[in-house]
Formats: sequence, structure tokens, C-alpha cells
Amino acid sequence: MTAYVPKKVRQQVIERAKYRCEYCLIPERFLATYFHVDHVRSLKHGGNSDFDNLVYACPHCNQHKGSDVGTFADNDGETLIRFFNPRRDNWADHFEAVEGEIVPLSAIGQATVTILNVNQAERLILRRELAMIGLYPDV
Repeated sequence: MTAYVPKKVRQQVIERAKYRCEYCLIPERFLATYFHVDHVRSLKHGGNSDFDNLVYACPHCNQHKGSDVGTFADNDGETLIRFFNPRRDNWADHFEAVEGEIVPLSAIGQATVTILNVNQAERLILRRELAMIGLYPDV
């Protein structure tokens, strides 16, 4: 399900994100694809298109996240762990970038890293190359 987001609001979301994915922090200028303005909490799960529920995401993170809001990434397999929320969480509280790899520091970080598949080989290679020349992460 999609909802119309006015052009002005879309631009504000992009600027707030500093032109990078709010999940994996890859700057959009390094991908030959369009980034998405999407919902942190999907419409299907009661989210809305207000500025505070919108996120700027690379297509890789956004497609893996889909309309999900969390996963059963804990040891007992019974507890739903929500994903990282760029509107409410501090990236550095849940992740650390080590030579381009995104290392989870919390259960929320682990759930997000796992489902968004942020350390997939091709993605990791690009971030490692950028880290080597000081362009990742730019927190």
C-alpha cells in the first residue's frame, strides 16, 4: 500500500537524512539507483505519511524491510523485536561500522541487520571500499 507524499515533504525527508540511507548510511551518490521515501511504520501496520513516520532508504534496505516492523530474532523465537527506527533511535546505540561492516550492538540492531541483509557481500564490498578512503560512515 502506498500513500502520496507531497514533493516538499519528500525533499525535507531527503535533507533530514543528509542524502543517505537512514538504515545502512550509504550515501545515495554512490549507488546508481533511486532511493525511496518510505514509511518507518507501514500503512498496513497503522503508520501514516506524516514527516515523523517517513524515512529515506536505499532500495536494498527498503526492499528487504518491506512492510515488516520487526522479527523474531531472539533466542526463544517467541519475542518480536522491532527494527531500528531512525525517527526515535540513535544509530550508534544499535550499530557500529567496522571497516564497512555494520555490526549490531543491540537486539534491535541484530533484528535490523538480519532482515535488511545489510552485510550482503556486494553491499559490504562497496562500504569497505568507501571506508578505506574515509567516505563511510559519515555519521
